Amino acid sequence: MGEHPSPGPAVAACAEAERIEELEPEAEERPPAAPEDHWKVLFDQFDPGNTGYISTCKFRSLLESQSSKLDPHKREVLLALADSHADGQICYQDFVNLMSNKRSNSFRQAILQGNRRLCSKALLEEKGLNFSQRLIRHVAYETLPREIDRKWYYDSYTCCPPPWFMITVTLLEVAFFLYNGVSLDQFVLQVTHPRYLKNSLVYHPQLRAQAWRYLTYIFMHAGIEHLGLNVVLQLLVGVPLEMVHGATRIALVYVAGVVAGSLAVSVADMTAPVVGSSGGVYALVSAHLANIVMNWSGMKCQFKLLRMAVALICMSMEFGRAVWLRFHPSAYPPCPHPSFVAHLGGVAVGITLGVVILRNYEQRLQDQSLWWIFVAMYTVFVLFAVFWNIFAYTLLDIKLPPPP
Repeated sequence: MGEHPSPGPAVAACAEAERIEELEPEAEERPPAAPEDHWKVLFDQFDPGNTGYISTCKFRSLLESQSSKLDPHKREVLLALADSHADGQICYQDFVNLMSNKRSNSFRQAILQGNRRLCSKALLEEKGLNFSQRLIRHVAYETLPREIDRKWYYDSYTCCPPPWFMITVTLLEVAFFLYNGVSLDQFVLQVTHPRYLKNSLVYHPQLRAQAWRYLTYIFMHAGIEHLGLNVVLQLLVGVPLEMVHGATRIALVYVAGVVAGSLAVSVADMTAPVVGSSGGVYALVSAHLANIVMNWSGMKCQFKLLRMAVALICMSMEFGRAVWLRFHPSAYPPCPHPSFVAHLGGVAVGITLGVVILRNYEQRLQDQSLWWIFVAMYTVFVLFAVFWNIFAYTLLDIKLPPPP
């Protein structure tokens, strides 16, 4: 070792580049490593002193060496982020988050404050895309208001997992409706059948102590006209939102809207039952429409004004149908027909919790002050509704309809 002369700077740089190029083949011969271990090896190539930091210049060099493994849009974003660091350094954890698609809460702000502009053409102008690529691009423009997020989503989306939540909920709702239709021998205005409320899934004020009914009522619909619109909205709005924001976040908005809907009925329309998934559907749709309005200039979906008008007309018609049915002479007096207040509970969730979720694509919700404010408001409402259900019916001497 000692008898060989020390290599010159140029030779050392060349050897360093060769080691980086050979890094991936060597990794293939070893047992699979965790993704962060892979990035640690790369990071150490540019941080021989183990300081935990590399300069943005070295980070750019690393991106150049890994360009064949990065999607072009994502590479642009990472280069822009490198230029945004005023101190000229990137720490190891930021590096891992970036290379592993774990975007920190400050990611978008760092991009916007960067010195380098994203110079490539807009995603909408790209040609030669296959059907699946056009579909993903369409979803990006339907749901995301910023080009930087649209490009990131376009390059990151793998359809794994698929949008299973909304599809599963929709299939279950259709299956329960068909089962009830066959058993009651009625598909239109099922809710008018004398045996309709005997189902153990329906929320009934006399049976409000059975907690599962505050959620399971979504699988019972007033009729095919009720189910049809909810299914269409769930698939046209819910599925694209789930493709972008993930099943966890969309399920959170949907379930929160469902629970808020039944609790709102128990507080504001105390003698009425509840059926249908409108609470969850209206939470998703109202959140989506509010997000479009709040980011009007950034949303590039086609015919957005016309489509918003159509969505609002459909929601208004469904809400009008629910109001009419609520005050229509009941088929099982003295119990009234199902309440329409669940729709309003869903809208309230959509324009609060839902908007915060949709406005923060891939950002940490726990870092958003508005998120905690709306979570606190939702928690207070749930606790209030629980105590209301325990005490108010007795204190107010509410005359409830007999159990079904």
